[in-house]
Amino acid sequence: MKLVIALDNLPSLVGRELAVSDWVEVTQEMIDRFADVVADHQWIHVDIDRATRENGGTIAHGFLLLSLLATLSDQKLEWRGFSRRMNYGFNRVRFTNVVRSGARVRLRDKLLSIENKATGWLVTRDCRLEIYGDTTPALVADWLTMGIP
Repeated sequence: MKLVIALDNLPSLVGRELAVSDWVEVTQEMIDRFADVVADHQWIHVDIDRATRENGGTIAHGFLLLSLLATLSDQKLEWRGFSRRMNYGFNRVRFTNVVRSGARVRLRDKLLSIENKATGWLVTRDCRLEIYGDTTPALVADWLTMGIP
């Protein structure tokens, strides 16, 4: 079930957890495909034998995990009253834990603030990418999105 977020209910949601996504497995195939797209083939991500021997397995790229925020957010949030929404940036991003190939992650999403700007509504959310079975999240970020009415 999705939470509907519209211009008229945005103020009432400030400070509230908006959604917790479903768990998604971060597979080696995802890691390899991301490595190909961004041309980052560091051994810790793609060399299964070496990473297993030296590190207990491969790990996902931090920017792969960051890129999952959009998909995981869209799983549970439906935005209405906006002609479009655009990434505006991040106030902070911290990669606080590694995600090994085969681990499952989910997004915990909280609305921090909204601000009416000349071009639309600036929405700031606290996003935490949790790792199944671990108390330390993979990443924490203040994600800014501009909603254009």
